[in-house]
Amino acid sequence: MTNLSRTILAVEKARHKKMNGVKVKRIILIFMILGFMISCGQGEAGGKSRAYKELPVKGMVTMIDLGADKCVPCKMMAPILKEVEKEYKNKAAIVFLDVWKDPAPARRFGIRAIPTQIFFDRNGREVFRHVGFLDKKSIVTKLAELGVK
Repeated sequence: MTNLSRTILAVEKARHKKMNGVKVKRIILIFMILGFMISCGQGEAGGKSRAYKELPVKGMVTMIDLGADKCVPCKMMAPILKEVEKEYKNKAAIVFLDVWKDPAPARRFGIRAIPTQIFFDRNGREVFRHVGFLDKKSIVTKLAELGVK
């Protein structure tokens, strides 16, 4: 093996180690972020709204969207939820809860990812749960299945 070949091999090994180091750092960062997100749900947030305790709304079909103002799919759903809330006023309760600002509802409803939509019938029984972006047509269809016109 020539000196040039050994040098190239050494450079490749060093670059490979560096790449693995970057991958390891990224993996560590991801786990740190996940750990932080999970730990946010462990303590009771003082001074936060406790309106979620009155959910689902008694005697009314309720859809709760658990998400965050800064979550991309949640941002995409925000205008849809406003439309649906307007269209179904006094017919169904459409509620958004930001679990990054107040993690207590995430614990109460047992969510693991956002956005999560939970539909309750008039008796307050959970009948459907969806994780991820949910379009208006799907929301309206589910509300209709629950008897909301």
